[in-house]
Amino acid sequence: MIEPAGRMDNLNQLFFANQGRTIQKMQKSGVDVIRLDVGSPDMPPSESIIDKLILHAKNKDEHGYQPHKGTNNLREAWASMYKREYNVNLDPETMVLPLLGSKEGIFNLTQSFINKGDVVLVPDPAYLTYEQAALFAGGEVVKLPLSPENHYLPDLEQLDTVFLERSKLFWLNYPNNPTSATASNDFFKKIIESAVEHKFILCHDAAYTQVLDDNSTAPSILDCEYGIDVSVEFNSLSKSHNMAGWRSGAVVGNPAAISNFYKLKTNIDSGHFKPIIEASVEALTGDQQWRTARNEKYRQRREVVISYLHKMGLRPFISGATLYVWCPVPGGRRSDDFVNSALENTGVSFTPGTVFGKNGEGFIRIALVQTLARIVEAMERLQNWI
Repeated sequence: MIEPAGRMDNLNQLFFANQGRTIQKMQKSGVDVIRLDVGSPDMPPSESIIDKLILHAKNKDEHGYQPHKGTNNLREAWASMYKREYNVNLDPETMVLPLLGSKEGIFNLTQSFINKGDVVLVPDPAYLTYEQAALFAGGEVVKLPLSPENHYLPDLEQLDTVFLERSKLFWLNYPNNPTSATASNDFFKKIIESAVEHKFILCHDAAYTQVLDDNSTAPSILDCEYGIDVSVEFNSLSKSHNMAGWRSGAVVGNPAAISNFYKLKTNIDSGHFKPIIEASVEALTGDQQWRTARNEKYRQRREVVISYLHKMGLRPFISGATLYVWCPVPGGRRSDDFVNSALENTGVSFTPGTVFGKNGEGFIRIALVQTLARIVEAMERLQNWI
C-alpha cells in the first residue's frame, strides 16, 4: 500500500464510529440497544421546513450546483436570525458564510489559519474536532482545563502569558458540549479583552444556543463590544432546528477571517442542494413557536434522567441547556470501562467523558435523544444494573 500522509498520524478514528459498529453487531444478535451516546436529535424539523424541502425538490431546475457562498436569500436569512435571536447586526455579503454543517467549518477554518507550530487554545473537555483540526494542520494544542468548581469556564489566569501571546485561535463553546454549562456576556467580554490584547481569533461554537429549557436564547459572543473585531461564530441548524443530517450551518463574524476561509472553501467543496437552501431559509425566518414544544420535551427528559441519577446516588451537573447531561461515573470507575460494561450489561450506550479530553475522565455524557418512554427504560436498566 502507498504510504499515507504523515499528518494522518495525528488523527484518531472517532469513538462514535467504533461504537456504532459494536452496536450494529449487538443488534444483529437480537440485543435491544438504547443509544444515548450520539447527540443526534430524534425529533424531526417542523413540518413547514420539510414541506419547503419537498416543494423545491420537485422543481426540475433546482438540482444543479449552487454558489459556494450560498444564495443571497440564505445569507440574508442567517443575518435576519442573528438580529432576531441575538440582537447582532451582520452584513450578509461579508460577514456570513454558509457551511456544509458547522463541523466542516470548524475543521477547515483551522486549516486556513494554522501553520506548523502555531498555538491553538482548546478547552478540556471539549468537542474533539477543535483539537483534531489543529493537530492535522500541524499546530500546537494547549489545553485549558474546565472544572465544575469554575462552572466549566476556562480560567485564563491559569495560562502562561507566553501561550496567549503565541496563540492564533482560541476555541469556546457555550452552551457547552459535553458539560451543558452556559456562559454570560460578562465572561465573553473578559475573553474578548484578552483577544484584543494578545491578537488571537476567538472561535465560538454556538450550536446549542437555541436549545434551552426555558426557550430563551443563549448569548452570542458577537453581541459584545469588539466581539466582531476578534471573533467568528459557528452556528448550525442541526440542534436548533433538528436538521442534523441536512448539514446546514454558517460561520459569521469578522469579515477578514471569513474572507480567508472562503478562499479555502472554494477549493474543497461546493454549495448546498438548492432545496436544502430553501428549507434552511424557512427554518431561519419562519415560525419559531414549534421550538417551545421541542425544548419542553428535552426538559422533561432531562428531569427524568436527573431524577434517576439522584436515586442511584449520582450528582450530575445541573443545567437547563443543550441536549446532554454530564454525570460522574459511579464508584470511581474509569469512564470507558463503565461505558463498555453498561453497554454489555444493560444494552444502553453512553459516551465516556474521555472522548472529549483527559479532564473528562470520571464522567459520562448522556444524550437526551430518545423518547421519554425509552429514556425511562434506559434509566431503569441502568439503575437495576448498578
